[in-house]
Amino acid sequence: MTQAFDIVIVGAGMVGAALATGLGREGFSVAMVDRAPAPKFDSGSAPDIRVSALSAGSERYLQSLGAWDHILNMRATPYRRLAVWDETRHPLSNLLPRTSNQVEFDAAELNTSHLGHIVENSVTQQGLWHAAEAEPLVTILAGSGVTGINQTGEQARVALDNGEELTATLVIGADGAQSRVRDMAGIGVTRNQYGQQAMVISVRYQGPVQDITWQGFYPSGPRAFLPLYSAGSDYPGESRASLVWYDSPEEIARLGSLSNEALMAKAQQCFPTELPQLTHIEGRASFPIARQHAKHYSAGRIVLVGDAAHTINPLAGQGVNLGFQDAQCLQSILKEARRAGKDLAEAPVLASYEKQRRPANRRMMFAMDAFYHLFSNQIPPLHLLRNLGLGTARALPFARNRVARYAMGIDDELPAVIRQLAARLPGLNQL
Repeated sequence: MTQAFDIVIVGAGMVGAALATGLGREGFSVAMVDRAPAPKFDSGSAPDIRVSALSAGSERYLQSLGAWDHILNMRATPYRRLAVWDETRHPLSNLLPRTSNQVEFDAAELNTSHLGHIVENSVTQQGLWHAAEAEPLVTILAGSGVTGINQTGEQARVALDNGEELTATLVIGADGAQSRVRDMAGIGVTRNQYGQQAMVISVRYQGPVQDITWQGFYPSGPRAFLPLYSAGSDYPGESRASLVWYDSPEEIARLGSLSNEALMAKAQQCFPTELPQLTHIEGRASFPIARQHAKHYSAGRIVLVGDAAHTINPLAGQGVNLGFQDAQCLQSILKEARRAGKDLAEAPVLASYEKQRRPANRRMMFAMDAFYHLFSNQIPPLHLLRNLGLGTARALPFARNRVARYAMGIDDELPAVIRQLAARLPGLNQL
């Protein structure tokens, strides 16, 4: 059996589902294919181990797709402040006030109600599936995998593992960092493995839901706190949060071998003193971190978005925001191509997408790697530089707010000092 569509999207995660919804709203017939079944939400369940910090820009995009209300009706936690501080000890540590190596971003200074929302990835995905299901031109093919893509001069033929075949003018790979679509298109990647791994720990803590997310930087890597939602009547007076602990692979493996009680005690001891009193660990997972960038974003009738095109250090939870920006950009370009009567897979059309998105994605890679290289060490000159930088950020609210506006998706350009620092980092000119 063969079904014909304008566009086939492989991958129904957050970015793929957003793009399917947006394109369906623009009048394209879209098939969204994924091996996984439809996501499910249980309001009584513990939180998903994977969460993201959705920026104000992503929130606006999700509102435009009709998905944001679905997400809010499940659970999403606004954060109004974001703090960063350096926890590396030095000879003058006991003589200087704690605030000398600390900077805080506040929504009030930006004349906005919040900086963003912490949302479980599964909640965002389900909200987007609800939005996609409401679009009559979007067909969701869950439980089906792609076994091959055959490109011809006028169309692409997508073979599914259930024996069906789809035809389309364009195939979009939104199937993640290990993208099979990217492999089928013959698109290579540049990849740099970091010397750290990350452990994510879902916890309950004593106290109300906090409105701040923070990261303390240690020589072995950052340790972050992301507030979630109230633990409810079953756990009166408690709230939920996600902790992220970066460290060497050996240390992460050692932490992974601890019991929940021992790990909770270790986190209470090793995280900054701002960590509230923990009461329970509800889940944990660890994973390696890497920076990866596709050498091209398209090949013939195949184009890549989201993690299939690029992955960054998850330091600030910005990966999905970049993916949503890819989706918005590609949607706009395809809409204009159709209006002009062009083939959706015409080389100049897809080149225009890459011309816009590659530099923007590189800028965020630069920013995350600048922080990674600057903070994850004990080299005295860099230790002085980062404390001077944090002190300058405290003293110059305009510069500090420029960084915040960029991270929120309000401004398109990084401040010049961050661009200059990133340009000096090893290997980034190869991206």
